[in-house]
Amino acid sequence: MTGKKEEEAPLKLRTARTLKWNTIDKLASQVLYGVVGIVLANVLSQDDFGLVGALLVFQSFAIIFADSGFGAALLQKSDPTEEDYSTVFWFNLIVSCGIYWILWFAAPLIADLFQGDRRLIPLSKVMFLTFVLNALAIVQTNRLMKSMDVKMIAVSNLIAQVSGGGAGIAIALCGYGAWALVWQSVIIAGVKTGVLWATGHWLPILCMKRESFARIWRIGLSVFSSSMLNTTFLNIYSIIIGAVYSIRSLGVYAQADKWSKMGTASLSQVLTSSFVPLLSKVQDSPSDFKRYVKRINRFTAFLLFPAMLGLTAVAAPLFHTLFENKWDGAIILFQILCVRGIFIVLTSLYGNYLLAVGYGKKLFMIEVVKDLSILIAILVTVFSKSVEILVWGQFGASVVTYCIVVWFTGKAIGYPAKDMIADLVPFFVASILMFATCMAIGWWVADPLWLLLAEVCAGGLVYVIIMYLCRFPELTEAASYFSGKLK
Repeated sequence: MTGKKEEEAPLKLRTARTLKWNTIDKLASQVLYGVVGIVLANVLSQDDFGLVGALLVFQSFAIIFADSGFGAALLQKSDPTEEDYSTVFWFNLIVSCGIYWILWFAAPLIADLFQGDRRLIPLSKVMFLTFVLNALAIVQTNRLMKSMDVKMIAVSNLIAQVSGGGAGIAIALCGYGAWALVWQSVIIAGVKTGVLWATGHWLPILCMKRESFARIWRIGLSVFSSSMLNTTFLNIYSIIIGAVYSIRSLGVYAQADKWSKMGTASLSQVLTSSFVPLLSKVQDSPSDFKRYVKRINRFTAFLLFPAMLGLTAVAAPLFHTLFENKWDGAIILFQILCVRGIFIVLTSLYGNYLLAVGYGKKLFMIEVVKDLSILIAILVTVFSKSVEILVWGQFGASVVTYCIVVWFTGKAIGYPAKDMIADLVPFFVASILMFATCMAIGWWVADPLWLLLAEVCAGGLVYVIIMYLCRFPELTEAASYFSGKLK
């Protein structure tokens, strides 16, 4: 028993360090991304954001093809070899270059899809360089995540955000419109990849092993299929809004979607990169696996509910402080998407549980359920001619998907759905009380900046006090993780 505890301690410390650096990475990146985004949102037009939002649809698909699920497969694999890493690297590079040239020649067709806006043609030919650059960094990033040594990932992201953000602001202030967003993305991808290669101390060997490809493909295919469906239905709203409504409407939706995803994407990435390697190490011990699942459920809820409900509560003063009234049309969309984000993060987390124990094929089944829910929601709401109603349909689809996935995952991993939900309830209740506090303050404070500060301070204080009075260990653990004093 003592030996088991001694073996677990280093793993726990590595997990703590991984969580710490992942959180530092995402917080720093999102702060920089947010500051740059605020400047660009005040300088650029709704059309500018709509144009780049249209290109991001195709870029999302290209990234999925370039990776083909191999990155996730390597992360799940307990002992990848040098041949495995090199095979994935060369495959990703060849595929990403091939897709880039396909999209280069398809640029006029992309413009035709979005009401024939020819401005998209030159923008797309530069913007799509990003997924080639990102493909070069997949294995370098994966190796660091696999060893649970993610400090350099955080450093590379920070340097890239500073470089790309500064360039984007400069280009925008010079009056080049949407080009500021395009070059910001390209520079971020290029700098991040360059830093990882300069510091990674790894070079691929000149080989593509059929055996390595076959082993990784078995898991990668399921992840690829799942990711492809997920990307299709995540971007289908942008396609519909840009093609049926207008580029300007897409720009408003893109702003709401971008700011809401700053919370959901960051949390999902932190949880995946911190906990999937941990779970893969205990996948052969059902008792340990269930114990970690419970702790991860609770810690996720501890972060997720106050973050997303808090953003929902402060949405109006936040937008008015940052943008005055320029983006008022995005506020209600932002609020709906934030609450929806809770279900998105939890569904993604449960998918990681399945991936950690090698149930990659079940991810595709989950994705089918999710996408069918979205398709039904679209068919019900698309004729409304209202972007807000379309987004409410997204929310409803996510709730239905969560209910099905939590039951399915609980059954697959031997941890009942009722227990999964019970892990979340205390933090949901505490976050609702925090939300109510923020809403009450809105009756007394009118100035947007002072209202925002009052809601953030009061809401955060209420949540921490509840955690302290109820003696939830997650509060102490969080402080230990981020201070580096975990024992």
